[in-house]
Amino acid sequence: MDDTTPVAIIGAGPAGLAVAACLRQAGVDFVLLEKEAQAAPAWRRHYERVHLHTTKRYSSLPFVPFPRDYPRYVPRDLFADYLDAYAQRFDLRARFGQSVRMITRQGRGWHVEATSGDLHASHVVIATGNNAEPLMPGFAGADAFRGERLHSADYRNATPFAGRSVLIVGMGNTGAEIALDLVEGGARPTISVRGGVHIVPRELLGVPIQMIGMAARLMPQRINDALFPVILDLTLGRLEKYGLKRPSQGMLQQIAVASRIPVIDVGTVDKIREGAIKVAPDIAEITEQGAHFADGKHHEFDAIIFATGFRPGYARLLEPGIQPGRSGVNARASELGLYLIGFHNTVTGLLREISIEAGQIADDIRLRRDRKNAAEILPI
Repeated sequence: MDDTTPVAIIGAGPAGLAVAACLRQAGVDFVLLEKEAQAAPAWRRHYERVHLHTTKRYSSLPFVPFPRDYPRYVPRDLFADYLDAYAQRFDLRARFGQSVRMITRQGRGWHVEATSGDLHASHVVIATGNNAEPLMPGFAGADAFRGERLHSADYRNATPFAGRSVLIVGMGNTGAEIALDLVEGGARPTISVRGGVHIVPRELLGVPIQMIGMAARLMPQRINDALFPVILDLTLGRLEKYGLKRPSQGMLQQIAVASRIPVIDVGTVDKIREGAIKVAPDIAEITEQGAHFADGKHHEFDAIIFATGFRPGYARLLEPGIQPGRSGVNARASELGLYLIGFHNTVTGLLREISIEAGQIADDIRLRRDRKNAAEILPI
């Protein structure tokens, strides 16, 4: 006989823990499934120097602010400690080592096929994260390269690359910060930038860029997209001469349409200006010794790190034909009893968005439960 629960939460990262805590506070039972052996495994696997790019004030999970002695931008290990304490505080006991194979419709609820057995749930919350699966685009000649190749998901620190020439493919936040880590660790990094990239400082005149983004939402997007380049040129300087061009799409427009967050600079731009980090255009072909670039030049490298992003991967868990709504609470999610959380990147920060979504999802599930209970006791 299948195990039964009101809510099945898939993934015990920050999003899964947040919605579990909100459900606990709302008096709704749940089962929390996590395929790894501990909570928040993706965060723990991040490269060692990573910090939150958003401030601790607007990055904590529901009900529990970060400790006062934590720095403004929380480092990886302290964030992991915070998540462990958070789970303990709300008694969020995940079923670890439980990979979900398939989620299918069953009556008015859901059938969740997991490693150790099946689960029937009235509601399912998918909290597996945007970074569930490393994305490795195909590059001509990649298999011929004789040096070391790895995805950014497997990068930990600069120690193995000291004294070596390293190509980083992609300049998102991960690629930019790995390049900085490498140069500080004695490597010689080059970043290959495909197309344009929006870059913002982590703080502008001492004010966190996250808070500026929150204030900017009060103005029309087109005005912001016109003003930000002017302000950023005054702050960071004109970066086109270093090979860093802006996309034709405005920064806020790009966030809204493609959920692509700008690079939040923590020192990479200064190293590019100094020439310690080189910038190259898009790759035309990878060779045995290095890479040919779109400008016709060839450079040799000892290693290539593909900072080419991730994909959520949750679609493969769903029965064919099931189309969930967007992240958070919406008519589609509420109708199905199938919710996504943590898949909407905003200018105000993903963790802040997760906290908002977690409360909304828990409230929606509680209200649906209460309506169902009320309907069952009404006289015929």
